[in-house]
Amino acid sequence: MTDTLHKTPLFDLHVELGAKMVPFAGFNMPVQYPLGVLKEHLHTRAAAGLFDVSHMGQLILRGADAAAALETLVPVDIIDLPVGLQRYAMFTNEQGGILDDLMVARLADDVLFVVVNAACKDQDLAHLQSHIGSRCSIESLFDSRALLALQGPKAVDVLARLAPSVASMTFMQFAEVELLGIPCYVSRSGYTGEDGYEISVPNAQAEALARRLLAESEVEAIGLGARDSLRLEAGLCLYGHDMSVDTTPIEASLLWAISKNRRADGARAGNFPGAATILAQHANGVSRKRVGLLPQERTPVREGCEIVDADGNVIGQVCSGGFGPTLGAPLAMGYVTSAFVPVGSAVWAVVRGKRVAMTVAKTPFVEQRYYRG
Repeated sequence: MTDTLHKTPLFDLHVELGAKMVPFAGFNMPVQYPLGVLKEHLHTRAAAGLFDVSHMGQLILRGADAAAALETLVPVDIIDLPVGLQRYAMFTNEQGGILDDLMVARLADDVLFVVVNAACKDQDLAHLQSHIGSRCSIESLFDSRALLALQGPKAVDVLARLAPSVASMTFMQFAEVELLGIPCYVSRSGYTGEDGYEISVPNAQAEALARRLLAESEVEAIGLGARDSLRLEAGLCLYGHDMSVDTTPIEASLLWAISKNRRADGARAGNFPGAATILAQHANGVSRKRVGLLPQERTPVREGCEIVDADGNVIGQVCSGGFGPTLGAPLAMGYVTSAFVPVGSAVWAVVRGKRVAMTVAKTPFVEQRYYRG
């Protein structure tokens, strides 16, 4: 089966570093290195971790109408997005379900840089082409650029040795930066809850840049296992697990990601797929919602476990779960009916026929440490 999987430009480096490779979103990806998931997780929180996220899809949208066109597909303000900034967005369908989540940066007045999820990138490209392909040019960078994530409190020190200007960037800023003489797109953002950067680099130079970053004493290679535990501690959603076409942004507790000027009383209200459903849910509430969950035992609670009330009635389902190395305890997220959404609500997960007590908790579970200047 591995022969049919795609390889990122860093595949040989992963093997050289002793990574355990696994299938993920059609790619052969490193789930962990000899350091192990627990130590990789803690190292990222303490210093700096380097992640290969080249399986993600990168695109460029060009044209005077590109921002207005893209705005018709997402509940986010793209028209007023300044050059040098990026925003989190979601593609929604006509029922209000989430087709994918993505990052959108403005490179120049008429140029947008977009990053989409690996498992959805082909359908996302087709979605863009069919809906707005007549209004702007859409260039796939799927086969030409790699994507690295340098995450952790020491990331700024490491990357500033190669390009001092990155130290003055703040959370969600985006810039074209030369690293080792290589033209790169750099954002100060990430998927760990830590300060850090994501670096788009041409395929041919990706390994050289990765080796240079790994040569720094603060940096360790980090796999998908720790990436998942880090994002879960940060309360961040994973598409296909914590949100999908069967969940709306309101149900997924992502109201913050719907720009105020796209809401019902905003200057450019609606005009995105599923707007009527999503804005009605914002006004009237929903019957279920994504919440944080803290198991009261050491038993890990995994995705798919039913959530029940004190009488054993099914009230929801776990969408992500595991152990939080920084938290030092199990943690999870799940969807529960509205009566159990308040923080402190007592619920139970059914794990192999046994009920495990849980408490509804605020997210993030671990403090986010983005650099806002």
